[in-house]
Amino acid sequence: MAVTLRKSLKIIEDYKTANPHYTDLLDILADILILREEYRKNMKDSVFHVEENLIAQKMEGGLPLVDITGKEYDLSRPKKYFQSLIVIAEKRMPEAAREITSFIDSGEFDWEKAVKASFERIDEYAGDESRTEILSSSDESRDNFDLIDLFAEESLRPELEYIAEKYGAVVEKTGWAEGYCPICGKEPKIGEIRAGEDGKRYLFCHQCGFKWNFRRIKCPFCGNDEQQSLAYFAVEGEERHRVDVCNKCRRYIKIVELPKAEEEPNLDVEDIATLHLDMIAYDEGYD
Repeated sequence: MAVTLRKSLKIIEDYKTANPHYTDLLDILADILILREEYRKNMKDSVFHVEENLIAQKMEGGLPLVDITGKEYDLSRPKKYFQSLIVIAEKRMPEAAREITSFIDSGEFDWEKAVKASFERIDEYAGDESRTEILSSSDESRDNFDLIDLFAEESLRPELEYIAEKYGAVVEKTGWAEGYCPICGKEPKIGEIRAGEDGKRYLFCHQCGFKWNFRRIKCPFCGNDEQQSLAYFAVEGEERHRVDVCNKCRRYIKIVELPKAEEEPNLDVEDIATLHLDMIAYDEGYD
C-alpha cells in the first residue's frame, strides 16, 4: 500500500524535529512530493512504453521493462518537470539555486545525458570517466550539485512510477531475482526488512518507487552470497536503521528494519533522514 502524501509530510515533520540538521533537505523533499502528486494528477499516460507481449521474456532474461538508455523517448515533459524542480531550490536554498542555475547555464550539465548515465550500473562503466564528467563539477561545494542529481532522478520519477504501478503486480509474480529494479533497471540505495514476513528484505528503487523481494544474504550489486564477506553496521541508538555492506565489491545499501508488519515507511524520506549513514559508509571505504 502506497504511503499517502499527508502521511509522508507528517513523517518529514517528525524527522525535522528529531534531526533538525536535515531540515533544508527535508523541506525540499516535501515540496518535491507535493509537486510530484500534482504532476501525476495531470498524467493520462507515461512517456515510457512497455511491450506487454515481451514482459515474461524480459523478466526471465534479467531485463527491466523500460530501457532508458537503449531506446529513444520524448523526454520534453520530464525535462520541463526538472525545470520546475529547480524553482523549489530557488525558494528553499536561493544561494545553492544560483550556483545550480549557473552550472546548468554554463553548458557543463546536459540533463538528458545525466539522466541516462545514471542508469548505468557501476560494473558496466568502471573505468569510464564520461559519467563522472556529466554528474560532477569542479565547484568546491559538491552538496549543491548533489541537488542536481536529486532533481535529475526525480524528473523521471512520476513517469516511471506510473509504469511501476501499472505493471508491478505482474512483475511480482515473475520471481525477479536481480539486485537492480525490474521496472527501470536502476540500482537501489535503500531497502527494508519486515519482521512480520519472516525477515524478508525488500529493495527500493528511488527512480520509479518500486519495491521487490531480494535474498537477505546476498549483495544486490555483485551477487556475492558468501556470508563471511557480508556484514552490516548500525549507529548506537538508531537500531531501526542499518547498513548492509559487501566486503567483496565494497558497496553498501541502507536498510530500514520494520518490527511491525503493518508499518509502511516512505523510503524517499528515510533515505534523506539517514544521510549520516552514507557518510559513515564512505569513510569506511564503501561506495
